[in-house]
Amino acid sequence: STSAVLCTASSLGVLYTQLHIIINNTLKMFIICNLGFLRVVSVARKMVVSAEMCCFCFDVLYCHLYGYQPPRTPRFTNDPYPLFVTWKIGRDKRLRGCIGTFSAMNLHSGLREYTLTSALKDSRFPPMTRDELPRLFCSVSLLTNFEDVGDYLDWEVGVHGIRIEFFNEKGSKRTATYLPEVAKEQGWDHIQTIDSLLRKGGYKAPITNDFRKTIKLTRYRSEKMTMSYAEYIAHRQHHHYQNGIGHPLPPYNHYS
Repeated sequence: STSAVLCTASSLGVLYTQLHIIINNTLKMFIICNLGFLRVVSVARKMVVSAEMCCFCFDVLYCHLYGYQPPRTPRFTNDPYPLFVTWKIGRDKRLRGCIGTFSAMNLHSGLREYTLTSALKDSRFPPMTRDELPRLFCSVSLLTNFEDVGDYLDWEVGVHGIRIEFFNEKGSKRTATYLPEVAKEQGWDHIQTIDSLLRKGGYKAPITNDFRKTIKLTRYRSEKMTMSYAEYIAHRQHHHYQNGIGHPLPPYNHYS
């Protein structure tokens, strides 16, 4: 019986060793497979928006304000996207202009157009001047994942941008939008955001819950990149003429 016990223990030891090898190999395969999956997900989620797009917007505005030839074709992708260009100014980053389009535009021409439109033609502000350049921040937002939703509350603050359609008190159809960051930056909840957006869109009558329910709401997401004038100068000093810029480097006098 002693021999039998020893034999069984030996067999169990061999079996344990084999199981240990199998489990380790399985775990290794699982980790490798999952690392591969993570790499695939990482590639799939690679952002399209880039710092070079903000640099290009600064180039376009600088050339316009100083009378230089517009910068030549940039190297970043020219795929079509709905887009917005936003300008803020000063240490407290006050809004200075924000205009875009929900129609997909090729990025080279779209960013060129809306750089100047947002800087010079936003009706809320006077056109930008040379003196303001050193205090500017430029943001490029590429809009994605549009979804029509039935409930005007069916969106997440800080995640979704929203676009609303409604009929004003005169029966005219109006639209208005906030990019994903706006509600969070202002500290608004869903109702405050909707009501502010209605006022932005020109609705002047009292806002009731019944009226809010008549709104057609589209939610969307965005890829966003922001660059300060100081960062733009540093980038250009490092990559001067990389994108065919034919003008001297702008002076660096940030907040002077």
